[in-house]
Amino acid sequence: MDLGIAGKRAIVCASSKGLGRGVAQKLAEAGAVVTLNGRNAEALALTASEIRKQTNAEVHMVVADVTTAEGRAALLGAEPSPDILVNNAGGPPTGLWSDWTEDDWLKALHANMLAPILLMKAVLPGMIDRKWGRVINITSASVKAPIPELGLSNASRSGLTGFVAGTARQVAKHGVIINNLLPGSHETDRTEGLMKRTAAEQSISIDEARRKAHALNPTGRFGTPEEFGAAAAFLCSQYAGYIVGQNLLLDGGAFQSTHG
Repeated sequence: MDLGIAGKRAIVCASSKGLGRGVAQKLAEAGAVVTLNGRNAEALALTASEIRKQTNAEVHMVVADVTTAEGRAALLGAEPSPDILVNNAGGPPTGLWSDWTEDDWLKALHANMLAPILLMKAVLPGMIDRKWGRVINITSASVKAPIPELGLSNASRSGLTGFVAGTARQVAKHGVIINNLLPGSHETDRTEGLMKRTAAEQSISIDEARRKAHALNPTGRFGTPEEFGAAAAFLCSQYAGYIVGQNLLLDGGAFQSTHG
């Protein structure tokens, strides 16, 4: 299937590894010009090189922390007119409500709510002028089904979800489409960290913790960055113009609901 985005210019935040890399890979395979972003220069350069070799796409990179004003300025300076924006950021630390300080809350809000909102505010006018744009926000399945130890993420990402709900419906008439992707457990470093924590808490091996986690999912496994990236690429495609302001779960059916 031709996604119709060959030559479109894309920014993918936090894309040196994990889900962000999966998205960048699939956009590059579809012919988009992709600007990668991350804070680790070595990891980012390696990812950029591998995606170039695998796809023959034009791939750029910007080493920057997009949770800061300086980082966002650097990213938009390198790619000032993106047709596609994929917002992504690592989740805040786990814990309980009694653990988190005001500073913890401010960091979570900046990373998982304000940074993507400010990036959208920066790029939406250009997309509206060009009468075409796609924005994907990678949030979390915890927006649908809150996870107690991920309270910082539950709250900050829910704030972003509320912003998108209204904004997506305001800009859709201009051909600018905004949606959220809500990943469940995927094969990423964050999930590996959770498996290690579970193993330690339950005095079991990491393999056993993984087997128990797999058994809780209807698919019997975790998702992969590749299939997540493919879903994101479709939402960035020419075929997604009537999918507006949605929160698409990619969780293997873990969230149980008749109506999604």
